[in-house]
Amino acid sequence: MEKLEVIGVKKLKGNIKISGSKNSSLPILAATLLSDKKVHIINLPKVKDIETMILLLRSLGSKVKFNKKKKLINIDNSKNIKTFASYSLVKTMRAGILVLGPLLARFWKAKVSLPGGCAIGARPVDIHLKALSKLGVKYKIKNGYIHANAPKGLIGNIIKFSKISVGATENLIIASSLAKGKTILKNCAIEPEIKDLINCLRKMGCNIKWSGKRTITIIGVKKLLDVKYKVMFDRIEAGTYMIASALTGGNMKITNIVPKIINTEINILKKIGVKVIAKENTIRVFGTKKIKSIKLKTSPYPGFPTDLQAQLMVLLCKADGRSEISEEIFENRFMHAPELNRMGAKIRISGNRAIIEGNINFKAAELMATDLRASVSLILAALTTKGKSVLNRIYHLDRGYEYIERKLRKVGARIKRTS
Repeated sequence: MEKLEVIGVKKLKGNIKISGSKNSSLPILAATLLSDKKVHIINLPKVKDIETMILLLRSLGSKVKFNKKKKLINIDNSKNIKTFASYSLVKTMRAGILVLGPLLARFWKAKVSLPGGCAIGARPVDIHLKALSKLGVKYKIKNGYIHANAPKGLIGNIIKFSKISVGATENLIIASSLAKGKTILKNCAIEPEIKDLINCLRKMGCNIKWSGKRTITIIGVKKLLDVKYKVMFDRIEAGTYMIASALTGGNMKITNIVPKIINTEINILKKIGVKVIAKENTIRVFGTKKIKSIKLKTSPYPGFPTDLQAQLMVLLCKADGRSEISEEIFENRFMHAPELNRMGAKIRISGNRAIIEGNINFKAAELMATDLRASVSLILAALTTKGKSVLNRIYHLDRGYEYIERKLRKVGARIKRTS
């Protein structure tokens, strides 16, 4: 099994180009199942979750050509598409549930495994299913599979989500794009990745518009168009490297981004004392010797993202005084804290709150990754230690970070992959 060896201490300096967004690419790939036309998608990240989604599409009958070097994918879903998504693929990636909407929209039936993925919380699919039922879907769950059908096809309706859910919003946008008549979705998630999905669907010929801050109106269409679309940048990857520069006292230029999309993250870093200079499509982040403590909570966009909570926690371990993070999205997302404590951190968990004592020095250790973002937080901590840390179970990391050791080495980190 592969591991990462990290040797600190070194300031990170240089340029890092941010990859395409994993969290944007996955729903866009699922949405291609709506169409019998050719779809070309550019700027896909080379990460495990994308490879898994491609395998899932191929298992459904999609003709997929993926040029990893050019990060370009060509998809043809015109013939012989199946409506069965097996556990063997969906179990490794929660985004697998996103094929349910397009299959029901186009074929009026689907059998899709309940999803798997990181152990960071339940992420129930009941919000997806209750919303789909309002479009005319009948379903039952049997032996770990969702058996769903729409005897009369999907029919537009007014749907208000019981809580803000990124996945449910994506699934219903996709499904409603071919539904008969008008669908109005209320209390939607408004993450940039959802707006990217909508932009792609519009280019495919879908009739979708924002009719309020969290309200989307969709008029179903009968025909779609050939499309070529470029996926947005990965804002979580960008935030991770911003924190890496701040943590190591570095001087990094982060490119291929849109700073206004990560305005919240930039403002939080500035608030705690990090110098950040944003320009049109780049950000420069300078480390500082004095980090200020802070209290914050994760929340849906435009709030502070749960996917950067673990990384920020590492930085707050260096702050002057006590900090507090409240995790409002997932109920089990502090699993990195015990590993950080093994490295010398002083973090106490109380329900959904983490109380972080600052002014600590991390120590090198043998480490175990528990989920995607926890994995990278341990790398960040290891970059500040004297000595060698070893990170195990890095398959979590490979699900969402493209060439992470290569990118970090380019800016001066001493990190390598071993078997």
